Amino acid sequence: MEQTKQPAITVDPTAGDSLAMAGGNYRIIISGQQTQGEFAVIDMLVPPGSGPGPHAHASFQENFYVVDGEVEVRTETQTYVARKGAFVNIPKGGIVHAFKNKSGQMAHLLCIVVPAGLDDFFRAAGTPVSAGTFLPPVPMDEAGINKMKEISEKYGQQLFPPDYLDTL
Repeated sequence: MEQTKQPAITVDPTAGDSLAMAGGNYRIIISGQQTQGEFAVIDMLVPPGSGPGPHAHASFQENFYVVDGEVEVRTETQTYVARKGAFVNIPKGGIVHAFKNKSGQMAHLLCIVVPAGLDDFFRAAGTPVSAGTFLPPVPMDEAGINKMKEISEKYGQQLFPPDYLDTL
């Protein structure tokens, strides 16, 4: 019986959906649709002062490689300044975490999620933009917060108040 081999996935430097979210630009390099849901790869450009607030996701592992710049990564158990060349693994299980670019320069991260799903969340919650385009963060009034919580929960995430990690 002949075995069918999967073709290699190749992606041009500007291919993939680019989305503005939380002040950053997130480009889905490899989606779960391309990997049968096994993983997704997201290129993240995070300007100074930007980054996601405290959140958790129990059903997938999130990994960050810092291509350039730096971000402060906070979890329930630690704070770590991830600089160029650093790697951060947020394991399955739902640890609350957040990251923020506290430097004066752009941070560039490569995010690998196993299994895929975060890519679908970004498509639902982000705003489609051209590659490298940044939009200011959307002000979060009560309606905006409720909408983001609803989208987050649909994609297996839980949001926490902005100061949640400050109280631990």
